[in-house]
Amino acid sequence: MTDHAARQLSRMFRDIASAMADARDWLTELDGAIGDADHGITMALGFEAVTAALAREDLDRMAPSAVFEIAATAFLDAVGASTGPLYATAFRRAARFLRTQEPAASNTPAQAPSLAARPLAPLSTATQTGLLQAMAAGIAERGKGQRGDKTMLDAWIPAAEAAESAAGLDAASLWRAVLPAAEAGAEATRSMTAARGRAARLGERSLGHIDPGAASAVILLQAMARVLADQTDAS
Repeated sequence: MTDHAARQLSRMFRDIASAMADARDWLTELDGAIGDADHGITMALGFEAVTAALAREDLDRMAPSAVFEIAATAFLDAVGASTGPLYATAFRRAARFLRTQEPAASNTPAQAPSLAARPLAPLSTATQTGLLQAMAAGIAERGKGQRGDKTMLDAWIPAAEAAESAAGLDAASLWRAVLPAAEAGAEATRSMTAARGRAARLGERSLGHIDPGAASAVILLQAMARVLADQTDAS
């Protein structure tokens, strides 16, 4: 049985929320070394809010882009720190991209019943690649950052680049390329001096520490992979 795309994305956000809750203390410890020691709490609260918001929706009558729009609003409402606007922008860019992939009827509320009658299949590999690129671009746009600044972009940009390089592969192969790139990017932040965010105030003292935003980005991408790489699950 084929899973509806909106349900697939809702499961993805639930998996992200669970993973962030599990990693909350570790992420907070990382942030304590170079930041305000609240990143783990922030990420856990933000994605808990996203899953709560999606739980109130009729996913069978929802376009995939709407899932990301709801996620953007819920995350931003729950997270007042700088991470809130960054991921809200990422999710809105993802929604904008997904709207270009959806049938015209899925963008018209009056056509919702026909959408439910014609469930959208799980996101294709090409769509997943576009999704990653849109999210990375949204974070870079909002944060005015770049690779090497010792931020979450040091995981997101390599992930998006790896996805583009893996064009034409199946979903499982796509994520086998994406995750190592993101993980290596996050690990590389140990040897970087922070150029943005609160960690930038530390200067050379930020050396030797993994950026917590890059670490949480890897956790997020790992959770995405667990759901999106499997095109057979119908839960």
